[in-house]
Amino acid sequence: MGGFLGSYRHSLDAKGRVSLPAPFRHGSDAEGFVLVRAHPDALTLYPDDRWEEVAADLAELRRRRPQKRHMVLQLTANAHRIVPDAQGRMLIPERLREEVGLDDEALIVGALDRIEIWQPERFDELTASGEEFDELTASIFA
Repeated sequence: MGGFLGSYRHSLDAKGRVSLPAPFRHGSDAEGFVLVRAHPDALTLYPDDRWEEVAADLAELRRRRPQKRHMVLQLTANAHRIVPDAQGRMLIPERLREEVGLDDEALIVGALDRIEIWQPERFDELTASGEEFDELTASIFA
């Protein structure tokens, strides 16, 4: 079974590094990742192979809709290549940490083909179960 599943709460060290959970390190064939702020509330960590697909989509968008060039540049200017060290730690640049409110803890969440990094309380606020969640699960797990 492939994909990134589960969530793990980890501390950030004084340098802004966080450990990539072992299941995520061993659950991917990728040597490295690309870290971007693709959504307002969290950072997204794409394995190399998945990032290649995203990059191709971005290049196609830029080609087909030249007026979107500045948006592609905004995304890629803040993208960072990440290769976890031998202990599985990865540095999250300060600017990105500030943009999503990461301080001393991060919630590392498996999101199937990618990993999201959240400020834990913000994740809890936005994912609190409700009627919409019940409808979604009923439609998928019927």
